[in-house]
Amino acid sequence: MKKTSLTLITALVFLAAPAGQSFSAMHTAAQSQEPTAAETKSPEPSLYAQLGGEAAVDAAVDRFYAKVLADDRVSDFFEGVDMQRQAAKQKEFLIFAFGGPVTYSGQDMRAAHAHLVEEKGLSDMHFDAIVELLGETLREMGVEENLIAQAAAVAEIVREPVLNK
Repeated sequence: MKKTSLTLITALVFLAAPAGQSFSAMHTAAQSQEPTAAETKSPEPSLYAQLGGEAAVDAAVDRFYAKVLADDRVSDFFEGVDMQRQAAKQKEFLIFAFGGPVTYSGQDMRAAHAHLVEEKGLSDMHFDAIVELLGETLREMGVEENLIAQAAAVAEIVREPVLNK
């Protein structure tokens, strides 16, 4: 598992633990309780699965970058970028972020975008445009609004690291 994933999991475990209680104590307590009916239900499919898996993410990213490159608000950030490589990294990231298989091996969001913030002024306005274009792309592909909202929520999770806040 990637270091950033482990860090996130560790942070979530730390935040979820009551004061003074270790993870192993929480785990032992959880194991000793009988599951409720709600807990024995099958988990809801991931956003990745609900969107249609790898083929759908691939198609969405290709369509998304066509929109990005045609949009004056954000296209300058991609001047001189190998778009095949960029699309491949984005596909890996979205598959991971939407709950699919973990294959993402890129930099963390802060490191990957720091130069864009420092040198090109990447800001909330640009991030909003990207989220808007992602929503438009998914809408054109016939994705349900609740799933588009979930995808936008996933994007919002990385807003602060991407913008180096």
